[in-house]
Amino acid sequence: MAVGKLPDEPDRDETKLVVQDVEVFEPSAEEMDSAKEKVAELDRKTPIVIHLDAGATITGKTICDEFFYSVAGMNAHYGTPSNVRAPGRIPGGSSSGSAAAAASGACDFALGSDTGGSVRIPASLCGLYGIRTTHGRIDTKGVMDMSPSFDTIGWLAATAGVFRKVGPVLLGGTAAKAPVRNLLIADDAFEQADDPVGELLRDALSAMAGRLPKPQPIRIASGGLDRTLDYWRDAVPIIRAYEIWQVYGRFVEEKHPHFGPGVAERMQAAAKISRAEADAARKIHAAAREHIRAQITPGTVVALPSTPCIAPKIDTPAADMDAYRTRVMRLTCVAGLGGLPQVSIPAGTVSGCPVGLSFIGWAGGDEALLDLAVTLSRFCGIERGISHE
Repeated sequence: MAVGKLPDEPDRDETKLVVQDVEVFEPSAEEMDSAKEKVAELDRKTPIVIHLDAGATITGKTICDEFFYSVAGMNAHYGTPSNVRAPGRIPGGSSSGSAAAAASGACDFALGSDTGGSVRIPASLCGLYGIRTTHGRIDTKGVMDMSPSFDTIGWLAATAGVFRKVGPVLLGGTAAKAPVRNLLIADDAFEQADDPVGELLRDALSAMAGRLPKPQPIRIASGGLDRTLDYWRDAVPIIRAYEIWQVYGRFVEEKHPHFGPGVAERMQAAAKISRAEADAARKIHAAAREHIRAQITPGTVVALPSTPCIAPKIDTPAADMDAYRTRVMRLTCVAGLGGLPQVSIPAGTVSGCPVGLSFIGWAGGDEALLDLAVTLSRFCGIERGISHE
């Protein structure tokens, strides 16, 4: 294994990285020359190369949900990565392999993509720090598209310190610097959570009160039938389905790949989404984005559950998994529609299973969220009893 570290990382150990579904560069002596040639051929702005240039070492490649098209983290062809912090339960997806690697200690941090929650959900279910960055903040060149309207790059780490140190290396664009002055509690988002989960997260916020502004309750989706979490959520899969078919439809029609359960049905539905349907959903997207950004201005963060419940069991029936998908997308759609950054921190456990607390920040406020995660990390680790699954 080659040795590498991020800038200012202590010399106690190398900083080890895993990446989601890319070529692995094996650093053995006989393959080193070939690996160097592969790296040299890549665009210097791709997230992987940026980290290699900064001194990180790739230790492996991880699997994800098929075509990134699930929130469960289960892959019919390659299996389900283990959730080491909730055995027998899903890791969450689509960046499930990255989360499993970070949670197990196989790496210091792991890259993943987040379109509809693919970093935030596994971060919550696996007890990790995870971030969805501001849309467009990190160049996605060299990354496979799913839905360009929502696609972002993110990462996961088991410790807050390493989690924050990735930021200066990877974040591009212009940061919108501001101190966190306002804390909004999204009551309509908390209403989506199971009681034990919501109670734990509110207890966590109470414990963190000395490090946070005075909380103000809000309903993040408010103002009539066109501003509800369900109304917003319903627009997202239409846009995503239309765009994923634009990216992969020709491949599917020509190669006839064998899709696993769930993904097969979603691909079939994607093929039928019309341009008119997508355009109508994009109008909802534009209105939601304007509404969300008007509330989350520089200096303001919104607290909400990362996921509504603990990780479902791997053998959960398909109908129940569909219901879980609907519930979790009510929460993840807010930052996605707003194009805003969101961090999930491991607040504690319910019935021994991890639960994540999220903060959505303003556009370009990624660094402030990373700093906030470190500040609040000392308050994580609350434990609660039985969850009403």
